[in-house]
Amino acid sequence: MQCKNHPEREAKHFCTGCSAALCEDCAEETKPGTYHCFQCAMLTSVSEVGSQIQDRREKIVQEKRKEKSKWGPFRYFIVASFVLIAVMWGVILFGGEKAPAGSANIANNPRAFLFMVDSAVKRYAHYEKGAYPERLSDLVPKYLRIDKERLDQLNVLSYKKDPGEGYLLSIAKKVPGESDVVLSSKGVHYSSAGGGV
Repeated sequence: MQCKNHPEREAKHFCTGCSAALCEDCAEETKPGTYHCFQCAMLTSVSEVGSQIQDRREKIVQEKRKEKSKWGPFRYFIVASFVLIAVMWGVILFGGEKAPAGSANIANNPRAFLFMVDSAVKRYAHYEKGAYPERLSDLVPKYLRIDKERLDQLNVLSYKKDPGEGYLLSIAKKVPGESDVVLSSKGVHYSSAGGGV
């Protein structure tokens, strides 16, 4: 068989694309053991370059998708955190702690009543811009839920405003053998039953 471009030469290879007979000079080895004529070699190389470009584009698109999905949960976390912080600030600014409903027998546990009134005094100071009440009855009903008829329950406690401590709050009638608890804006002070602050 003779070469399609050089009829005087013997064909040594065949084009893989168009099956044309080719001599040594006309055969283009595109891959080891694979030969093409000049036209088929050009078409093959152009199509390979085109497919390589398409593969690169697809790879870039896939990497961008992976990057977006990688940051997705983090963005949801940030949004949820901001919402949670906004709700907490709303509760702090607009929700004050409500006094518990119902009535309690204060005569049974004056220390529990002492700490309940102390938290009411602190709420009063928070919402009244750092001011403390002149009397414990100023706490009722907004900061301390006690019926107006039961205001005499506040006589169980001793309260006075103090320039250094802010206020001093304790049980008026001392119980022998127990330490005296005095609450102030600075914290809790303990003293023996017979002593002072």
